[in-house]
Amino acid sequence: MPDISPTRSALLASKAALKTANSGADLLKRKRDALIGEFFALVKDALAAREELSSVSKGAYVSLFSAKAWDSPEAVESLSLSQGSEYNVNMKIESIYGVKVPRIDIPERSSVATFSPINVGSRTIQASTDFQTVMSALVKVAATETKLRRIGEEIKKTSRRVNALEQVVIPGVQEDIRFIRGVLDQRERENSFVLKKIKAKLEADADAQKKKQQGASDSHGSAAD
Repeated sequence: MPDISPTRSALLASKAALKTANSGADLLKRKRDALIGEFFALVKDALAAREELSSVSKGAYVSLFSAKAWDSPEAVESLSLSQGSEYNVNMKIESIYGVKVPRIDIPERSSVATFSPINVGSRTIQASTDFQTVMSALVKVAATETKLRRIGEEIKKTSRRVNALEQVVIPGVQEDIRFIRGVLDQRERENSFVLKKIKAKLEADADAQKKKQQGASDSHGSAAD
């Protein structure tokens, strides 16, 4: 561990980093679980929107074939050209657990154009109305599936972050803590050993000094006799 300074302060910093990483992983898991719940709810909405689009499309094409048969292809084409090519919607951006997704509202429209160079019959008008319904259903599908895709991407991104924390960051910090503790424990044992040797030497020196003093005292007493 060449980049780790095995000190008490480094140990405290590593413990704080471990706590932060664990908290971050927990928060990301909760976010991921909430997004998964939203995702499955949107799957149901997306399937319902697809079914609605399929249903109204079948009806619209039946109306179109009927209009061409009864009112002539020219009448149908004339009315379609008079409708114009623009289809405006009201779109806002909303946030779902931090994920930006579109919310699309479809404004009310008149059922048919008010002008056509060729007189059209009721079947052509019905076909025009049915295809406006198809456009509304198509926009709904696009909005729902865009939400689904963005939330799915965020779930993947969040899962990658959780995995990175749990499999790389947290084990790395735990290894740092083990390394620092091992070095500090080794230092403590070495210091304890050194202190014991110093104490033993001091005690030995004290005993030697005591014996020396005692010997000198005994020699002085013998000389006096």
